[in-house]
Amino acid sequence: MNHGNLSANFSIPGEYRKAAERLFPKDGFSKGHKPDIKAAAEFAKSLGIGMEYQRLLSLDKNSGEFHNFLNYFQNNMDLLIKKTWVEKSDEIRKDSLQDNIPVFMETIEKADYYKAIDNFSRILDELAYLFFGDQSDKPDFTEYTFRIDAQMGLFWWYGNKLESFKKLGDKNIESDDRVLWAVLLLGLCYLTNF
Repeated sequence: MNHGNLSANFSIPGEYRKAAERLFPKDGFSKGHKPDIKAAAEFAKSLGIGMEYQRLLSLDKNSGEFHNFLNYFQNNMDLLIKKTWVEKSDEIRKDSLQDNIPVFMETIEKADYYKAIDNFSRILDELAYLFFGDQSDKPDFTEYTFRIDAQMGLFWWYGNKLESFKKLGDKNIESDDRVLWAVLLLGLCYLTNF
């Protein structure tokens, strides 16, 4: 996916724009405007996962229910990856993505959310390639996914924006782990229910 590269004429449909720009400000993060849990919850509603997201966000990360959710996520990712048909030349990419999921799960278990978001961003790049092939590298990829399904397009837009969390550290803008977890959980919840 081309992170942040959207065709010049593309704008997020109006019904999603407010939630999207609240979570990922148009002009980027600043000390006065950084991500928050309320913005993530609003975005979850736009993705169609609001109630499940709120339930998962409230779970204790040591609970059996939380670990069950992570197992469901991992199982669903395994199914999505295994069931995706690719050209023979792309089997290595598919296998590599499959191998990255347990490593990603370990970063979540360790509560290393900056690293988990970085890993998840790369996982989404590869998953987009498996689903959409070379289209995932084109500047109009997000617009293309919005035309297929608006909520799916919003999800891939979110995937493109995850990289902006790397810039938080560069700007010395601190974000607490609860917010990082809330943003990461959006993608986990969406893909678990995909």
